[in-house]
Amino acid sequence: MSRLKELFAACAGCLFAVGGGAAIAQGYPSKPIRVVIPYAPGGATDLTGRTVGVKMSETFKQTIVVDNRTGAGGVIGAEIVAKASPDGYTVLLASPAEIAVLPHLQKLPYDPQKDLAPVSLASTTPLIFVVHPSLPVKSVKELIAFVKARPGQLTYASAGTGGVQHLAGELLKITYKLDMVHVPYKGAGPVMPDLIGGHIPMFFSGMPPAMPHVRAGKLRPLAVTSTKRSPAAPNVPTMGEAGVPDFIFTNWFAYFVPAGTPAEIIGKLNGEISRALKLEDVKAKLATVGLETVGSTPAELGKFVREESDKFAKLIKLSGAKGTD
Repeated sequence: MSRLKELFAACAGCLFAVGGGAAIAQGYPSKPIRVVIPYAPGGATDLTGRTVGVKMSETFKQTIVVDNRTGAGGVIGAEIVAKASPDGYTVLLASPAEIAVLPHLQKLPYDPQKDLAPVSLASTTPLIFVVHPSLPVKSVKELIAFVKARPGQLTYASAGTGGVQHLAGELLKITYKLDMVHVPYKGAGPVMPDLIGGHIPMFFSGMPPAMPHVRAGKLRPLAVTSTKRSPAAPNVPTMGEAGVPDFIFTNWFAYFVPAGTPAEIIGKLNGEISRALKLEDVKAKLATVGLETVGSTPAELGKFVREESDKFAKLIKLSGAKGTD
């Protein structure tokens, strides 16, 4: 008889395991959702997260709390989510750095492929190469000549070591044998005051933080890093048009949750994020600053991340970029 009870209990446990995720997801979300953004306010990641978060909160009837956790090139914020409870209430909005770049540069306290589960690709943007107007250059070629004539005297900013802005600067250095110094910040937002103030002369910026200052004449755009001109800056040439061929960088932003999060909850998050990204007012708001809304299935994002990781591994080897350890 006791053996029958054991079998019954085992079967009941199996049934709970099969249906438990669906039951949990049925009442999800029942409290605020924290979206961790591993960069300071004011950058493309932050703008994407806040814009989509407003729409998510309207449907979920729960507050979407944007939590900017800066530092270590995005690693601090990503680690928080990788080690969080896999219940769908802690979400990461990541950039390539902490997911596909830094694993090839340094040892991380998490494994992006094993500790984080993909939810949805959110948005993409080219970089825009901007300089302070006091710099006496009006093209990329003029900038290259200017830097070559002043070895070791000029600096360029990035949103953090290992990010696409850093790699873009490194590739320009390697390609044209430039002697200039990399200065990493805790996101694109904090770069802007120093750049506008003339304390740092150049930056491969995401378009959202740069475009308001470009339009105000506080920054001079030299080129965008896409194959075609950006609708947000139609008068700015591509790097190819500016005489630097095969210089293509796309920054992307994507949602992840801790590994082990029930598939049903991931599905709910994916559906709501995808819905928000298709709204015309969301697309229009992000497009004005050069962000293109995308959206994807979790499986598509997983495949995309693996491909991006392979691409950046090759680029890092080519550029000679080094990590912090």
